Amino acid sequence: MHATELTAEHQIFRESLRHFIQKEIIPHIDQWEKEGQIDKNIWKKMGEMGYMGLNYPENLNGLDLDFYYSLIFCEELSYCYSGGFTISALVIQYMSAPYLLKYGSDCLKEKYLAPVILGDMVSAVAITEPGAGSDVQGIQTTAVLQGDHYIVNGSKTFITNGYYGDFFITAVKTDPNARSKGISLLVIDRKAEGVTAIKIDKMGWHASDTAELGFNQVRVPKENLLGVEGDGFKYLMGGLQLERLTAAIHSLTTAQSAIDYTLEYIEQRSAFKKPLKDFQVIRHRMAQLIADVEINKAYVYHCCDLQNEGKYAVKECSIAKLQTSELAIKVVDECLQFFGGYGFTEDYKIARLYRDVRVGTIIGGTSEIMREIIAKTSIDQVQYQNK
Repeated sequence: MHATELTAEHQIFRESLRHFIQKEIIPHIDQWEKEGQIDKNIWKKMGEMGYMGLNYPENLNGLDLDFYYSLIFCEELSYCYSGGFTISALVIQYMSAPYLLKYGSDCLKEKYLAPVILGDMVSAVAITEPGAGSDVQGIQTTAVLQGDHYIVNGSKTFITNGYYGDFFITAVKTDPNARSKGISLLVIDRKAEGVTAIKIDKMGWHASDTAELGFNQVRVPKENLLGVEGDGFKYLMGGLQLERLTAAIHSLTTAQSAIDYTLEYIEQRSAFKKPLKDFQVIRHRMAQLIADVEINKAYVYHCCDLQNEGKYAVKECSIAKLQTSELAIKVVDECLQFFGGYGFTEDYKIARLYRDVRVGTIIGGTSEIMREIIAKTSIDQVQYQNK
């Protein structure tokens, strides 16, 4: 296992980012949660600071930094006590825009990616459908090439940034008779004629806009095809490792934020004339949660080493996402218990964390899918290649 080395420059970046979050984001979180909408001006402010293009090339307005800056970015945003805001930011930089960087033409990069990095546009990735979640090969949205345009028909659901976003990296079937080899990726404008979006009312992640999308005879220029027609499934499988790793970082840091928040509470709160922190049953349960998070952190950092080295770590990222998302639910659940009745009220942020953390075992591939991937790599000796 590697030993992650964070330099003085990384620490300076963390302090600067933390100051920015405290000044520009934290004061607005409660309002965004209540309104179910993030003020788009924050993306512009983050873009001006370079935060939206940490690992992107300088010619596209990026900073071209190593992945440890993204590790820090994911961690610090996850201390905002709003999974909705954090996931919106992660979807833009790590779950949708990378497809433009890897497979987009120079024209598409100039039109869509450069503005995303500047914070002028918000991107989303549209894969999941009402009848096809983890089974990506089973999507039904079609794209038929007619002259200079693809005609797109179908629907998507659970799309983060789908309602207020500017465009979608969309998985479509360009060959309905083929399974994985019939899938392609198209860039579809949110305001294109025939595109509809209905906001989904969710249990958690209230600040983020999650939508069900409809495509009715939507004309998409053929130049909006990413990479090669029919290679979309391969592109998606390659991109999922970064998505799962950033999701793991988010889950783990959410767990840590719950612990930190609870430690403050049990020090201030008393029962039977002594602080809660002095009750052995609470001390030992908190100690176990702290130990569990620390062990998982070491493994997640190991996965970040692999990502920084450009390794295609399917097994490792699947393990990281499985373990951290399951652990985060356990940690937040136990922490809420220490708040007693107050934990069941919206006056304390632990209630929001409880609502937000539950979706971690579902997004980016369910825990069941993660276990099957781990089984295939460890039991069946399947070797996944990033082609």
